[in-house]
Amino acid sequence: MKISVIIPVYNAEKYISKAVESALQFAEVSEVILIEDQSPDNALKICQELAQKYDRIQLFRHPDKKNHGAGASRNLGIEKSSGDFIAFLDADDYFLPNRFDAEKELFKNPKVDGVFNAIGTEYLTEKGKEEFQSNINDSDLLTVNYPAEGKEVFHGLLGLTHKRFGSFFTLDALTVRKSSLDTYHLRFNAALRLHQDSDFIFKLSYHCHLKSGIIDRPVAMRGIHDDNRITKIVKYSPQYNQKQHLFWNSLYEWSKILPLETNAARHIYLQKKAFELSGKKGLSKALSLLTTILKNPNILRTKYRFTYTHS
Repeated sequence: MKISVIIPVYNAEKYISKAVESALQFAEVSEVILIEDQSPDNALKICQELAQKYDRIQLFRHPDKKNHGAGASRNLGIEKSSGDFIAFLDADDYFLPNRFDAEKELFKNPKVDGVFNAIGTEYLTEKGKEEFQSNINDSDLLTVNYPAEGKEVFHGLLGLTHKRFGSFFTLDALTVRKSSLDTYHLRFNAALRLHQDSDFIFKLSYHCHLKSGIIDRPVAMRGIHDDNRITKIVKYSPQYNQKQHLFWNSLYEWSKILPLETNAARHIYLQKKAFELSGKKGLSKALSLLTTILKNPNILRTKYRFTYTHS
């Protein structure tokens, strides 16, 4: 295997060295691509020092040297990569020694486009821990509940399977064939500053044949600290609802040109509509809600029952 590990770097001077060195421990990793995204701290200097120290590190910045977000940075990394496989790593996370154990076997099957695994949680600061447990409160092991592959993964992520699929899986625990990304023109939605990773994973699971790897123990660790943007957003707050609407609207616009099954298309539309309604107020909100319920009673089964109460 020849794996390119892509790391977007922003405000991560405290963590980037550990992330890089965790990727370099693997002989299969042919290159670590750092995309420095106009960090306000000393991350660029540290990235430059790492690139000088290790031959396998490539350092890039956006052509205009400005901040473009994680999605655009990962897209640049994909374009610059030369490996047959792509793996992603956040700058404040790190790989464990078993990171690519499942991939070595599963990618022997040519129909497998991508492999996903479980990821653990490490609390790097007490404040980050408090914010995470208060606002996110995911399981410390982010994984799925049972082995799955193919379309079952897409249906599971949408919550359309008979059994509860699980919490999710993240980019840190995902490896994909670069040829599959190119075949289906899959890239991150750079317009999404939050949830662009979830948006990418949903689309990837529809177009590509994904297969679960190690799901009962972590292959990487996510670092939770004071500067995690996602932990500062309170669930079902106006800010949360707005970000969710942008995410589901991205999926909805993508889904409109696809031959999706009726239940999948309806689910995406209703989730988009639910978070769209959560941003309305007063009489406008009441009338929009009534109209939507009359047309699509199933909207009451979405997260709208929460967003309506709290908005």
